[in-house]
Amino acid sequence: MISWVRDRFQALPPVLRVRIRRLWLSAGPILQCSVAAGLAWWFALDILGHAQPFFAPIAAVISLGLSLGRRWRRAVELVGGVTIGILVGDLLITQIGSGAWQIVVVVALAMAVAVFLDDGPLIPMQAASSAVLVATLLPPGGIGGFHRAIDALTGGLIGILVGALLPANPTARARRDAAGVLAIVRDAATELATGLREQDEDLVYAALLKGRGTQAAINTMRSDMRGGREISTISPLYWGSRMRLQKISATADPIDNGVRNFRVVARRALAITQRGEEVRPELVEIIADLSGAFEILREMMLADPGQSPDAADAARVLRTVARKARPELVADRGLSETALLAELRSLLVDLLMVAGLRRSSALATLR
Repeated sequence: MISWVRDRFQALPPVLRVRIRRLWLSAGPILQCSVAAGLAWWFALDILGHAQPFFAPIAAVISLGLSLGRRWRRAVELVGGVTIGILVGDLLITQIGSGAWQIVVVVALAMAVAVFLDDGPLIPMQAASSAVLVATLLPPGGIGGFHRAIDALTGGLIGILVGALLPANPTARARRDAAGVLAIVRDAATELATGLREQDEDLVYAALLKGRGTQAAINTMRSDMRGGREISTISPLYWGSRMRLQKISATADPIDNGVRNFRVVARRALAITQRGEEVRPELVEIIADLSGAFEILREMMLADPGQSPDAADAARVLRTVARKARPELVADRGLSETALLAELRSLLVDLLMVAGLRRSSALATLR
């Protein structure tokens, strides 16, 4: 059954596959947001007895969001922004009335107070939107303003609670993100080696573009790794995953640095190709071997504890590639190839660190 579904999925147009995959990966956060919104509305309406407590589900959804990262921060910013907007709106609208210029004043003052109190991006936006609601749709003053602040606090807390009780698997998401970045650079390395062999400037440039296009995926990876650590702190279900998440998170900097170094290698290779120069086959072979190195690191990220390949397997592959990257290769060559080899060696240090080596041990491997 699984293979049949996979075959049908692969038969779909690429654009549709991308959209379905995106929806599938977001299914967990969507479930969390929808459940939290319903619970927040029910609690504020039926338990607290607040009429039309729409700030509660809004707070629940914003405190969760589709991103795992910084949920505590988002919840605090949201409650702070709503409170500021309600207080400013209530105080001013009761004195100056409603209208176009009154909205200008209320929004400006609410955002100014929010920016003065905190540099977070969510607080001023939430303060402004809350002030607009008070100035236009909601009757200002009275106990209603206090209820709205309570609703926002309730929704934020319920959002955090749902995130703790129905969490996305933090390790799975972090591993998937890291594997996705490594897969992109794996393909780019293959393309780069082919372009250098054939002296095809377009292929080399395409490899460079793939490397440059990874930044959004790297940012997502970092955000999900931070969010994973947060989930493992909040959710009792994943307290046992803290050590694993620390190890996965420790790969973020080496992966990021490795991708950056790959871009440098690709830029150097593009410049060499544009000048019509040839790169000696041994250096091209190292770049081709890097594709296999990225692949085994990708498989290592996706492997469960105790399964192969593990960090030791990946390190063995990388040491084999590192032994080929000898300074003697460019002893009688020009500056371009010397610089290319130096950048490849720097990239190998980053990849060895992804495989779990300390920087000193990685450097010693290439000594």
